[in-house]
Amino acid sequence: MKVNTKLFGEIEIDDDKIITFEGGIVGFPDLKRFALMHDEDEDDGGQGLSFMLSLDEPAFAMPVVNPLVVKDSYNPVVEDDYLIPLGELKEEDMLVLVTVTVPHDITKMTVNLMAPFIVNAATKKAVQVILDEDDKYPVKYPIYEVLAKAKDEAIAKAKGD
Repeated sequence: MKVNTKLFGEIEIDDDKIITFEGGIVGFPDLKRFALMHDEDEDDGGQGLSFMLSLDEPAFAMPVVNPLVVKDSYNPVVEDDYLIPLGELKEEDMLVLVTVTVPHDITKMTVNLMAPFIVNAATKKAVQVILDEDDKYPVKYPIYEVLAKAKDEAIAKAKGD
């Protein structure tokens, strides 16, 4: 499938890479088909910023990140009923992502820990869940300092410090 996107230009998406949200996502119930895009030039081991690109509305792409990159204790309780649309879900096939908000002032960057995307990599089915643990996992969790510290540590490690 060829898609002409605002962010990435014209790209080709293999059918087996399409992630389906049967129930849509919060605020966009009609957007059901997505592709996970990342910068292949960045060797970050899958720990950096990626984009959930809508195939139903190619101008729409959400920045996402693995929540463990910004909060290593992230381990929300998700009711099994929410995961039924994913099919049989093995731990090694589970991918959890959270949306990133990047305002004009980049130091105010946040992630939404309350509404993660859970993807079954084997079936390419996904859901977005709203957690009941809002005191533990906020909608606007600040991440600028966490990312700056991680970058500094990576640079120091690369230099052999």
